[in-house]
Amino acid sequence: MLFTEPTFLFLFLPILLALYFIKGSREHGTYGNWLLLVASVIFYAKGGGTFTWLMLGSITFNYWMAIAVNRAEGTPAAGRRLAFAVAVNLAVLGVFKYANFFADNVNALLPILGVRPVVVPRVLLPIGISFFSFHAISYVVDVYRRDATAQKSPVHAALYLLLFPQLIAGPIIRYRDLADQLARRVVTLDDFADGVKRFIIGLSKKVLIANVVAGPADQIFGMPFAELSPAHAWLGIVCYTLQIYFDFSGYSDMAIGLGRMFGFRFPENFRWPYIADSVQAFWRRWHISLSTWFRDYLYIPLGGNRVSVARRYVNLVIVFFLCGLWHGASWNFVIWGLWHGSFLVLERVTSNRGDRTARSRPNTSPPIPGSAVRSGVLAWPVWPHVYTLVVVMIGWVFFRADTLPGAIAFLKAMAGATTAAPTTYTVQWYLTPELWLALVAGAIGSTPWAPALADRLAARRPQAAWGVSLLSSATLTALLVASIMNVAARTYNPFIYFRF
Repeated sequence: MLFTEPTFLFLFLPILLALYFIKGSREHGTYGNWLLLVASVIFYAKGGGTFTWLMLGSITFNYWMAIAVNRAEGTPAAGRRLAFAVAVNLAVLGVFKYANFFADNVNALLPILGVRPVVVPRVLLPIGISFFSFHAISYVVDVYRRDATAQKSPVHAALYLLLFPQLIAGPIIRYRDLADQLARRVVTLDDFADGVKRFIIGLSKKVLIANVVAGPADQIFGMPFAELSPAHAWLGIVCYTLQIYFDFSGYSDMAIGLGRMFGFRFPENFRWPYIADSVQAFWRRWHISLSTWFRDYLYIPLGGNRVSVARRYVNLVIVFFLCGLWHGASWNFVIWGLWHGSFLVLERVTSNRGDRTARSRPNTSPPIPGSAVRSGVLAWPVWPHVYTLVVVMIGWVFFRADTLPGAIAFLKAMAGATTAAPTTYTVQWYLTPELWLALVAGAIGSTPWAPALADRLAARRPQAAWGVSLLSSATLTALLVASIMNVAARTYNPFIYFRF
């Protein structure tokens, strides 16, 4: 079920909220948990179909394995049980997400050896299986590490893994951060109001910006390669750069807002990633719950920063190779992950050299605040941001293109390395007033300028705080009305990260 579809907005959510608060109490526990658990199963079953049974079976398995690991605490058996639990979770993910990818690559090599291709039936991908698997793995690992105690209540354990706001596309939440909230939580009027505001912001991000720029992005990436001009290619990647941010951060905002309405506090998943001045900073701001998951459950176990510098760089590449593969069973995603991993290594090498040079001679000028790359043409403050955006946008080409040849052809067009054939669909054809408005709103909305300006105005002129609050409420109301009108007018448009 989509957060942006009328069934959810005008039927599922209002009924669920009415039932949740029917007792008239701000404190919620057993009743609320049962209600949310049933609602979450219904929510997933609407789109997941028979895969709901796979989800419930996985929940049961991880519930018992966490208890088994907890009981064996401090013994070798705990490690064996953990390894078994992780292996089963990865095996389920591997079968459903990577079986066809592996078979296709093997079949591409078999003719060289004179062997007939292996016939593997097409396997459907359960919605949100990557996010669900990572939740399950982190739960069992945290129990093993003694960062959490295995949940004895099957309702609490199931609700952690199945809670509908974050079930399909995150944020990836650690069990230890949610354990106390599952037992007891209080919803104040301010909490509920903040949740509603956050949900409206996320809804408007998705409906008013992401969905609008998605049209030109899809059409341009679907153009014949021979007709791609540099102007087409750059417009297409700019649209996709805004689409994926507002689509995914919009979902995260809605998930956080929904959680707040029901008394849960989820961690932030985005912090203005497009203002980053390095790829390192970008990954501290983009999909934070995923990057911290890979840090805590893969990078640190591989040695983290405790190993040699060379080994540290290898570990970074391994992590981002797997990060790319996690996003999809395609070499394009692998290349996207390696692209980012390579620049993380490059920035660390450059930074380390800069630090050694700085130690060898007196420093006569102050460093650029927040800049991870401090030498050469990047000494001017704007260049780190330009460099980061270009790196990220080139990476998005691999992320969006359907095939590797398609990605390469698109990059050639961006570089002006091809001559485009005439086409009816000129760049001006795409640049409608609606798209211009979405592009401008996206450029402004992807920076913290507007909220920073409001905060500064309220801080410097306390008498203006009331006006700022009134303007904020009016803006939210207008965004909600415009979003609902667009929901009614547009066709089905799922979130990008649903397929991961």
